[in-house]
Amino acid sequence: MVEPLFQAKVKCPQCEGEFKSSRVRPSFKKPVKSDTDFCLHYKDVNPDYYVVRICPSCGFAGTENSKDKLTPPQMKIFQEKIGAQWTYKDFGGERRWEDALYAYKLALVCAQTVNEKARLTAGLLHQIAWLYRSKGDAEQEMRFLQYALEEYIRAFETEAGEMNNARLMYLIGELHRRLSQFNEAVKWFSRVVNDKSIMDAGMIRACREQWQAVREEMEERKLQLSEDASNI
Repeated sequence: MVEPLFQAKVKCPQCEGEFKSSRVRPSFKKPVKSDTDFCLHYKDVNPDYYVVRICPSCGFAGTENSKDKLTPPQMKIFQEKIGAQWTYKDFGGERRWEDALYAYKLALVCAQTVNEKARLTAGLLHQIAWLYRSKGDAEQEMRFLQYALEEYIRAFETEAGEMNNARLMYLIGELHRRLSQFNEAVKWFSRVVNDKSIMDAGMIRACREQWQAVREEMEERKLQLSEDASNI
């Protein structure tokens, strides 16, 4: 019988040692639903648990989008802040929810330590929020959605030329909506809908739908849009 997990070889960008990290076979990736902020819910094995690879020797944690090689100054600061406290731990096997949370939080600290791009730290923060969502912990989910939102905005301001701007703007609007920051949500959704240079029909449609969702939610709560948002 084929197992859901297989081992992939990874080269550590910090100590340059090789180690094995588990991945989920494509045939076992069975999403059952998708949330409006792109969170996928899976039937059996959650492949998101295995996105972060942790070097058992030095403790460097990252994803396949992380830097593949660190500079000497980055290695030095990592060693001082994280490596010096690390004792050998192997996360190459099956992971529980708690292991996945630890992996993402360690990857976040590593990314911040070596000054990764905002889009990477935003993604890690967003994944942590999704983990809390899967547990029904709304307070922690909202806390990390707010952190993720701030990093996505920083990514938009500093890395816009390297990303799908329509998707990023939609995501910023959607996280504002989920955090009940309705006026800001409307501003971001409208930017996508009204920008004639954006040709991404799927994202334009999603922004229209979520703009309508904001209106309905505000009506339910008897809230009014601010004057500048209602003039959009």
